[in-house]
Amino acid sequence: MVGTQESRLVVVRGDSASRKSGAEPGFAVVLAYADGHPVGYAYGNRIEHGDRYWQRTAPEPAEEYTRRPAVALKEIGVRDEWRGTGTARRMHDAFLAARDESYVTLMVNPAAGDGKVHQLYQSWGYQDLGQSQPSPASPTLIVMIRSAR
Repeated sequence: MVGTQESRLVVVRGDSASRKSGAEPGFAVVLAYADGHPVGYAYGNRIEHGDRYWQRTAPEPAEEYTRRPAVALKEIGVRDEWRGTGTARRMHDAFLAARDESYVTLMVNPAAGDGKVHQLYQSWGYQDLGQSQPSPASPTLIVMIRSAR
């Protein structure tokens, strides 16, 4: 992480992390710390065949991706001063390290960072799968997927 600061990643699983999201099956969160202060987080959960996540994706994803549980990476956040340091990638990789699902999926706003966030996920091996609008008030998001291994 930045400079010579002491850094660590903590993985928390299950409902100890959040009342709402923690109730989701297979929920986990990764917290990144530097010198005892939080600098980032990533969280997600397992999704099954028929999950509303897949139902909102158009076109309908191939059964190859949906017939077995996948993991949906719901959000990655890094403090501004820690962006560009590899912190997000380390949290992503720590999140996936103990997962047993075959695929990981995420949604990205194509306008985020003027398209740079989408490009970042592509550089991590994600491919566009479709689009989703999780709620009427949200923008149309790009659904991306890659192997979880």
